[in-house]
Amino acid sequence: MSKSVAVSLTVFALAAGLALPASAGEVMDVYKSPYCGCCGKWIDHVKAAGFEVRTHEVNDVPAARQRLGMPERLGSCHTAKVAGYLVEGHVPATDIQRLLKEKPPALGLAVPAMPPGSPGMESPRPVPYDTLLVQTDGKTSVYARH
Repeated sequence: MSKSVAVSLTVFALAAGLALPASAGEVMDVYKSPYCGCCGKWIDHVKAAGFEVRTHEVNDVPAARQRLGMPERLGSCHTAKVAGYLVEGHVPATDIQRLLKEKPPALGLAVPAMPPGSPGMESPRPVPYDTLLVQTDGKTSVYARH
């Protein structure tokens, strides 16, 4: 495939909101409760996007989140770590792929709470939600709107 065709397909996929394959060798460690079904659905979502996932079943997700360094106020039901970044909650794979491509100086991404319609939280009544870019000082800004 020519470089211009590959670039065109990438632009089309991003514009259409389609997940692009993760970079080869991107291993994601996910810390989740053994009893959470939506976490498993989110893991399926990121695996389908090409991430290799190592699941860590923990009985105290907030303690794992704190140990990793994600602010509690941004908490959700699982915390992940990939390529030195933290990913909190039901963040779409396309946002994670964009983060890994752009490599901003940040702690990571977060979708606080569990918004209906986010990956793993599919719903007949989705709600708009934002993916937040979390700085190392805990400040946030909108990274993507969904």
